[in-house]
Amino acid sequence: MRLVQIIHKEQGRKVALVEEPQLRLLNNFTSIYDLATKATENDGILTLLVQENLSDISLEYDAVYEGNSEWKLLPAFDHPDDVSKLMLAGTGLTHKASAENRNKMHEAKAESELTDSMKIYLMGVEGGHPQKGEIGVQPEWFYKGNGSILRAHGEVLEIPPYGNDGGEEPEIAGIYLNDKNGKPWRIGFATANEFSDHVMERKNYLYLAPSKIRNCSLGPELVITDNFKDISGKVQVLRNDNVLWEKEIRTGEANMSHSLENLEYHHFKYDNHRIAGQAHIHFFGADAFSFGEGISLQQNDIMLVKWKGMGRSLRNRLEVSRESEKIVGVKKIK
Repeated sequence: MRLVQIIHKEQGRKVALVEEPQLRLLNNFTSIYDLATKATENDGILTLLVQENLSDISLEYDAVYEGNSEWKLLPAFDHPDDVSKLMLAGTGLTHKASAENRNKMHEAKAESELTDSMKIYLMGVEGGHPQKGEIGVQPEWFYKGNGSILRAHGEVLEIPPYGNDGGEEPEIAGIYLNDKNGKPWRIGFATANEFSDHVMERKNYLYLAPSKIRNCSLGPELVITDNFKDISGKVQVLRNDNVLWEKEIRTGEANMSHSLENLEYHHFKYDNHRIAGQAHIHFFGADAFSFGEGISLQQNDIMLVKWKGMGRSLRNRLEVSRESEKIVGVKKIK
């Protein structure tokens, strides 16, 4: 089952079921967050809830997807009312190619030495797939931001005035919701472009944290599935309508140094990640990105991410802010 969130300037928000080549609107729910909240109160059966609330109204998906409709795609998941109740975070160094790219950025002084990036990846290879009921090794973890940084299919991803660069990171993100008792539920998965500042990170690996605090994109579809074993896809960068760079990519547990269960445990083991009503978008890492192959993205470059079985491609244009960096002052309470 695949769902989208859309919005109309007069009719407001809606949730729709993907029935290619149509989108079928749902009654009674205006966000997947609300739909999932209701499902957690009914044994987590979201698919039945969708079927029970299908309307007779369908839209042409192509028109919405291409931006030729009064209906616009929203991110595949968000918090409809409060951006502060949605946490975006992720785990890096979960794929060998990612670790190798990071290793190149932070070369050890001697060939016999391993960088911290490669060490933590190898720790995952050794202990990231624990036996059932056991706790595996902890992965790298990073904070991305709150819901205010989230962008939809077709929207721009911006290099801010304080940024050094911006580059695509093609991923799949897990979508989660804590129920009224603080129990986390996985709703499904969505195609994602985690988008990071790799030039800033390359200056010093301790700059990884601020290099991640950038906008990112999700969608267009949220896929209700348990399948996260072996997923293949393709990432492309287009410049002036020509393919500048492309790469076949793979993700899922068969291609990662950690199991999904282990990644989820280490994210939700923290009490403050299990606040009732809090939603989470968690990025599971990238298999390839153009920066690792010497590509520097420019104004108006197009980033495309496509995963088999994950619905339509995610497309975003790069925009470089024309503003100058300005000091943000802080006022004092008297």
